Amino acid sequence: MKVVGMPDVAIRERARLGVEAAFPPTEEYGGTVFGQRYGAAPVDQIDSMRLVPPVFVPDRVSKLVELGREPLHADVALRTSLGGFQSSLPLYVSAFGSTQVSGGDIGVAVARQAGRLGVPMVIGENIVPTYGHYGRVDPGTESLLLRRIRAYLEEATGDCGGVVVQQSTEDADMEVWNTIYSDPTAAALLSTGRLGFELKVGQGAKPGLGGITLVDQEAAARLDGVYRIEDHSNDMRHLLRYSSPGTFTSEILRMQIRLMRNNFPRAQVWVKLHPGRDIREAAAAAWDAGADAVTVDGAEAGSGWAPYAMLEHVGLPLAECLRRIGQPEGCLLASGRMWEGSRLVKCLALGARAVGLGRAALIAVDEDPHAGLERLVKCLELEVRLLVSALGKYELHRVGPEDVWWPAERGPRPHDSTGKTCVSGGDGRAGSGPTAASDSVRPGG
Repeated sequence: MKVVGMPDVAIRERARLGVEAAFPPTEEYGGTVFGQRYGAAPVDQIDSMRLVPPVFVPDRVSKLVELGREPLHADVALRTSLGGFQSSLPLYVSAFGSTQVSGGDIGVAVARQAGRLGVPMVIGENIVPTYGHYGRVDPGTESLLLRRIRAYLEEATGDCGGVVVQQSTEDADMEVWNTIYSDPTAAALLSTGRLGFELKVGQGAKPGLGGITLVDQEAAARLDGVYRIEDHSNDMRHLLRYSSPGTFTSEILRMQIRLMRNNFPRAQVWVKLHPGRDIREAAAAAWDAGADAVTVDGAEAGSGWAPYAMLEHVGLPLAECLRRIGQPEGCLLASGRMWEGSRLVKCLALGARAVGLGRAALIAVDEDPHAGLERLVKCLELEVRLLVSALGKYELHRVGPEDVWWPAERGPRPHDSTGKTCVSGGDGRAGSGPTAASDSVRPGG
């Protein structure tokens, strides 16, 4: 699998070595002096931010009294509630959809490992319309969607995790949610409150557009009339399949969420938003209508086929999305180039409840189909424990905007333990810059 826009070598190393990859090579111990790697330029705003542990750590004092000993990183509690599910970590597996790279065995391998890890998994849109059937009756012809659900269930233990299924306009025409909700396979998920449906409003890779994939001539003939098919290739072997982006206003979004609540009362309701300029208003409307989770997919995100113009020039960076949303009114999930612990903790500091692994999950499973994702997550888990403990905190909800430093005046102001806004200078210190509720004083904005 070829990788663009992600640190492929580092992710594959983690998929092979697990926790060992969080540190310099062991053979260099005793013969090398270590420090910040020179010339490692930040890729985006989240990379450029720094976590800033305080000198005074009152939360550590409280933990010391509770434990009767000095707290360590292993005392950080990582289990969390997200989008109506319990999760062993502040993580979920992002949607892959009908793209060829996630099809077949690799998507099923991701599902198995996500089930063992006890983290929720999202199954993307357009799988049933693209592959032509759901396969409820005959397991020998079951669809990729059903294979992923079965694989997840076969490995899941305990009360953590869950499966969330997206639906596009074309999926809705084939009543995918209705079919899953009544399927015997989903009964085990429904009975334990671990089935969810995600309304996909947009995605980070191509904000404002629907899904785009390449299909061969045979598939194009079958899908013509369901999707828009265009031929722009020179080899005449592959054609572009365009999915509808859907049409939303605040009222349409609210109505859709209410319908989901009414039609599928036992399923959790998620909403996925693209990084639009009105992201705060859209998230607020979704929570107000009753969404259990709102996922913000930053412009850095993506795994599927998209035009270069969309990938490189469209959509807000994830950090700016989180800044505009400010203090979330409900469960906020974030995705976009997630692969290591510091990005996760920074997103928690900016209001997210958990982050999604997309391309990193695919890369890890491509490296090792049996345990690559599990090793990647174990490495990330240790990093999160170390980083949160360094901040003097032992519960994830205690991580906040005071724990990050923005190199430019674009950060939300931190709040102290009383909820009051802390006073800080406009020199790039921790939390400096305009409040999340204001766009008018951003430099260069």
